[in-house]
Amino acid sequence: MEQRLANTWRMTVNEKKFIESALLSGLRVDGRNVYDYRKLSINFGKEDGSAEVHLGQTRVMGFVTSQLVQPYRDRPNEGSLSIFTEFSPMADPSFEPGRPGEFAVELGRVIDRGLRESRAVDTESLCILAGKLVWAIRIDIHILDNGGNLVDAANVAALAALLTFRRPECSLGGENGQEVIVHPPEAREPLPLIIHHLPIAVTFAFFSDESTLVVDPTHQEEAVMAGRMTATLNTNGDICAIQKAGGEGVPQSVIMHCLRIAATKAADITVKIRDTVEAYNTERALRKIKRHSAPVALDVSGTGPNDWSCLWQSNIWTSY
Repeated sequence: MEQRLANTWRMTVNEKKFIESALLSGLRVDGRNVYDYRKLSINFGKEDGSAEVHLGQTRVMGFVTSQLVQPYRDRPNEGSLSIFTEFSPMADPSFEPGRPGEFAVELGRVIDRGLRESRAVDTESLCILAGKLVWAIRIDIHILDNGGNLVDAANVAALAALLTFRRPECSLGGENGQEVIVHPPEAREPLPLIIHHLPIAVTFAFFSDESTLVVDPTHQEEAVMAGRMTATLNTNGDICAIQKAGGEGVPQSVIMHCLRIAATKAADITVKIRDTVEAYNTERALRKIKRHSAPVALDVSGTGPNDWSCLWQSNIWTSY
């Protein structure tokens, strides 16, 4: 991986040997046990749908927006969910601006697979008018600082942002019932997304010795690892996705051992996310201010998607 190679170039031979020999002795440079996570903290912005996650020295921000679009033909009653990643050179010198690199694409796919294939988000509830108008949910992942294990941090940021996001409420009206009315937050309280469960990504790093593995590798450990695997599970222990990003082969017994560890870690992280989101919702209810504004009607009968699409971002709606 391009990220791991860049980290390798920045490290001396003695540093790599020190990390490897410490791991063989069951020790980690930062003092953690092999199956311990770094300190995880979640902070929310002033607007709904934004979350910043700190996992040790790793910092990732997730931001959720929604847009009214035309549904896919094969799924006329379902909205859509898409994930985009941005790797800034300020987070790591190895990241280049512009076109996403290999690791950026992989990170987005791992999170997308855990959310989409497990159907964590109820996409049918995003339908406004079957075959004509649905909500498209977009998750933007911004890497602010690369301290290692970006996948797990980005996954938590995406989940926290989804749990605090609110979309505007819509209703149908007009003479033919084809007029979609998008109500601003001043008129009606925005609606949260329906999320059935939280798929938690847990990343393991493997080293030259197959019996040596660690949870939540730092960027120094990523520089000397021989392989990596991310297991995505929910609090019930259901396996949502598994990603083995190249490297040396891993025996089945080791994979099963990793899944048992991942199930425990997923339950702990789920509790952390839900407690933090509950505290945010309580604070949000206390600072809620009523505002007054008239709803805007959007007539979608016989028009194209560009005529009635509506973008919602940070409690601000515009029609064009």
